[in-house]
Amino acid sequence: MSTMKFCRECNNILYPKDDKEQKILYYACRNCDHREVATSNCVYRNEVQHSVGERTQVLQDVASDPTLPRTKAVRCSSCGHGEAVFFQATARGEEGMTLFFVCCNSNCGFRWRD
Repeated sequence: MSTMKFCRECNNILYPKDDKEQKILYYACRNCDHREVATSNCVYRNEVQHSVGERTQVLQDVASDPTLPRTKAVRCSSCGHGEAVFFQATARGEEGMTLFFVCCNSNCGFRWRD
């Protein structure tokens, strides 16, 4: 799949359009009347790839987020610090919400779940 399609008649960009009656996807030129039936139903695909370092950085930044609630009722099992931020999210492969904690010690950043 190419990222952009161009008109064979005038070389302008072809834009995706749909024909609701015939239920087909096609590309149409806005300058002339040229049309091409789409070979795929996928118009655009954005693949985001994260490195391991990016994911770790996001979780460490969570500890400094002032909008997240903090608690002193837990103790980090890694460094012993007595403050953590917490949030709810879905865990991979599990149903329902899970409570996640991230240590507020800037040298630690350990994360665990309840």
